[in-house]
Amino acid sequence: MITIKVDAQDTAESVAQLQNVLGGRITERWGEHVLEIDNEKAKGSIKFITFGWGGSLLLLDIIFHDEVYIEVDTSNFNPISFYYCLEGYCGHKFGYQPEDAIQFMEQYHSAILTNRDGGISDRYFPKDEKLNISIIQVKRKQFLRKRLNQGENLNKELYRVFMDTDYEQVFAYFGSYNLKIADVMAQMNKIEAKGMIRIMQIEGMVYQILSMHMMQHNKEINNRRPATTLLKRELKQIRNFAKKLDNQIAKDFTLEDISAETGLTQAKLQEGFKLLYNNTVTEYIRNTRLEKARDLIANSEMNISEVVYSIGFTSRSYFSKIFKEKYGISPSEFKNSKREAVMVE
Repeated sequence: MITIKVDAQDTAESVAQLQNVLGGRITERWGEHVLEIDNEKAKGSIKFITFGWGGSLLLLDIIFHDEVYIEVDTSNFNPISFYYCLEGYCGHKFGYQPEDAIQFMEQYHSAILTNRDGGISDRYFPKDEKLNISIIQVKRKQFLRKRLNQGENLNKELYRVFMDTDYEQVFAYFGSYNLKIADVMAQMNKIEAKGMIRIMQIEGMVYQILSMHMMQHNKEINNRRPATTLLKRELKQIRNFAKKLDNQIAKDFTLEDISAETGLTQAKLQEGFKLLYNNTVTEYIRNTRLEKARDLIANSEMNISEVVYSIGFTSRSYFSKIFKEKYGISPSEFKNSKREAVMVE
């Protein structure tokens, strides 16, 4: 077992204290710091970016070769931490709790955690498990000055956590699965831009993930935790098939085809798509096709008819009708507006 004691004043110092035990090398470019490790203790990376509004993003993409316990003393740095497990799992308990009180965050689950001033928070990471975990850390005082306008719109419980600038309260919320955050994290991992544009894109997604954490807490604290009979592996199957639909958008998938390929009943497919995407299977396919069409019209030289057939529609009039219903403008008007915008530039 590897035990690491952290009593840092910020995210950067926290990662430096991890490096003292785990080894590796830290590099920095455009404000994005990366600790790369490849030794007998771990293989992978720990990245972090600090933003001017009091938030920071910590990304673990790593495999530990032994169990890791991190004992965090919150005397100097006590943010609100928003956890999300894209891959693997991790655990948490407060220092005053017994060893068997540890609570685990499984794949696709979230948590919001903060301790009282001077408390100890114990974090657990398993051995030989691929981890892809995001942690958004928010300094309350700085965040309140910069960003928490109309914070009273949060539920009272979470609002009190943000307003507890003297760090008097312990707070732990372990959410249910949230595959919408998984989609944003996957997009973040695919960002190819460099320099300032990369950091700006990441920052935008950090805001998006943070808002998703808050909205999920609002719903679940009001007893609106999503109820489903689906197993986690079945939800994962549905999410993987949705990605396949995105990449083969012109193919004419029927509900029967999808049921046969996934091994899930049509009822489970409808329940899963409604839960994850707030759409039926048919609505999801139609909306994905329309989004693809919008991008092709805006960014390619294809004419409207070519776009229609490339996304799997056979009727241009039907396509124009549902495009206008969704975007409030006809495909031809949308194309002309984009052309005029280019000419003005």
